[in-house]
Amino acid sequence: METITLLHTNDLHSHFEHWPKLARYLSAQQGPNVFTFDDGDAMDRAHPLTEATDGYVNVTMLNQAHYTAATIGNNEGLGNSHDQLAHLYDTAQFPVALANLFEPDGTRPAFAQPVVYRTTPAGTRLAIIGFTAPYFSTYAPNGWLVRPVAAVLPELLATIGGTYDVLIMLSHLGLPADRYLATHYPQLDVIIGGHTHHLLPTGEQVDHTLLTAAGRYGEYVGQITLTVDATHRLVTARAQTQAVAALPEAPADAAAIDAWQQQGVAQLAAQPVARLPHALALADSGPSPLVACGLRALQAAGATPAAMLNTGLFLGDLPAGVVTRADLHRILPHPMHLLVTQLSGADLWRLMMEIQKNRAFLRHFRMVGMNFRGVRFGDVQLAGLTLTAKNQVRYAGVPLDFDRQYTLTGVDTYLFAPFFPTLEIAGVNRFLFPQLLRAVVGADLAAHYPLE
Repeated sequence: METITLLHTNDLHSHFEHWPKLARYLSAQQGPNVFTFDDGDAMDRAHPLTEATDGYVNVTMLNQAHYTAATIGNNEGLGNSHDQLAHLYDTAQFPVALANLFEPDGTRPAFAQPVVYRTTPAGTRLAIIGFTAPYFSTYAPNGWLVRPVAAVLPELLATIGGTYDVLIMLSHLGLPADRYLATHYPQLDVIIGGHTHHLLPTGEQVDHTLLTAAGRYGEYVGQITLTVDATHRLVTARAQTQAVAALPEAPADAAAIDAWQQQGVAQLAAQPVARLPHALALADSGPSPLVACGLRALQAAGATPAAMLNTGLFLGDLPAGVVTRADLHRILPHPMHLLVTQLSGADLWRLMMEIQKNRAFLRHFRMVGMNFRGVRFGDVQLAGLTLTAKNQVRYAGVPLDFDRQYTLTGVDTYLFAPFFPTLEIAGVNRFLFPQLLRAVVGADLAAHYPLE
């Protein structure tokens, strides 16, 4: 009998506060029969060092912890421009298993392999395949073709049949998808899961397949123990997770964590953007100079007379003086892109009613997920749109014509959150890539308050 150990992480999201303990643990477990995998979303531009290095620091960390292979999550795939993702793994000392992402012409990106093979000293053949969440509406404007699992996996399984003894899937698809795949594709021996930040402390057996997942942010690390017989047939598969908080701390850990933060801030602070003659203050509700600047930036970038933003996106003021990329990252850490929506006058009126109905609730709503890195959603602020006491809507100062088409610019979160269903139901939506919200605001500041 041969024993094989698979270590795995998922959804680290640049939570470097856990990395020293986690990296030590992974390095200490290394051996000829030990294989280490990451299931995507290792990077997150909410951390200043990830932002400053475009994620290269995250790849360097995975190199140092001796990862065997990784796949990508939506933070790698959509938090980077096409060119940034194409070169993210240039220095990687591990392959990227990714079967469902393609260039627009259908060719595979140079950094991705549909299957990665490894062989144990005893001759057991491991095949590792990877899939990322197929966000069709956002990958396309970022210059990628992403395909659903059902369009890729059956052919892939047919192609690699007979080339492995144990088949492992890195699935950045979410727990419901993993359960479906286990039921419909019995060839899968192990699914290492993520994306939905679920924790399976001892795994979950679904028919022949063992599902595993290690939560989020590096709070846990997963370990899978496989036993195979003399013919390399899988006999048993067991899963467990280790809480990283329970691992021993080294004297230098706190200093390393702080250094990563300070290095990122320093690199971003060395890149000036604009010079403000006066501070741009943030108000929770009512007129806010900073939010007004953001709305103006959206109107310009989206080429629309109207724009909407929620005050919770802004995490602080901008003082007078030089504004740097560090300042923009501090107040707008979210990896959000702009959304341009076209609506009929009737649908735009309904959207305004949804905003008005939800306004008081959203001011205090604690927002989680959907690329939001703040605390509360906050007040909805508008430019180019006004609502009278009699629920009459004016667009650029003119009453709405219900039969006419109108456009407005917001952020991608508004399409995914449940507060404004008209955007998804009736809107013709277009995502603007590759710039994130903070870069768009920075470009507007540079235009209105140049450094020189």
